[in-house]
Amino acid sequence: MSAGIAVVVGASGALGSAVADRLRAEGLAVVAVARGGPCAADIGSDSAVDAIAAGVAAAGDGPVRMVVQAAGLPAAGPLETIAPGALGHAVALKCGGLLRLARAVDDRLVRGSRIVALGGHYGIEPAPYACAAGVTNAALANLVRQLAIAYGPRGVTAHLVAPGPADTPRLRGLSEQAAQRRGVPVEQVLAERAAESPLGRLVTPGEVAWAVATLLAPEADALHGSTLGLDMGARRGIF
Repeated sequence: MSAGIAVVVGASGALGSAVADRLRAEGLAVVAVARGGPCAADIGSDSAVDAIAAGVAAAGDGPVRMVVQAAGLPAAGPLETIAPGALGHAVALKCGGLLRLARAVDDRLVRGSRIVALGGHYGIEPAPYACAAGVTNAALANLVRQLAIAYGPRGVTAHLVAPGPADTPRLRGLSEQAAQRRGVPVEQVLAERAAESPLGRLVTPGEVAWAVATLLAPEADALHGSTLGLDMGARRGIF
């Protein structure tokens, strides 16, 4: 397939910006979507559909080869203190946002195009300190499977990329909040997150971007509907 367009939602964040840079390096024209970005849109609002469609139109006439939902979740607290309504808000942002993104580019998707969502390890490996992330990313995996069923007959594939704790400013901010609640140094909390992996380290944004870009390959059809785990071996279950 010839070079085309990629749309990255959450392009101002550490993971989204790394993905956008990597896709540009692959020769794609990137429409960077963020509340204050070149394509300004709030993916939590239905108005994002028209805003993203306009951004894609401005990027040219080529096909949309990949869309990436990389919007991060707001801090919501652990299970014991999270506001129950925050769960619904988180799911609406990530899952509703993915659906808005797909609808915004539906008429520009072609055989071999990829719909990609960045989820997370806690959707598979529940952890009470990451309540909203776990619930939301589990729901996101279900939605990706639904998209895979719906878009598969058109030759468009859907994928979930699920990193473990990633070395980003957001993780440090969340760790600082946890450290304050527990009365321990932030370095201890960060070390605990890294220790979840047998490798003893965090995933990097560059590694996440590499995995997303790999899905551009024609052979990635075989990963249609699946979850690509980037958890550094932290997951304990077999499936």
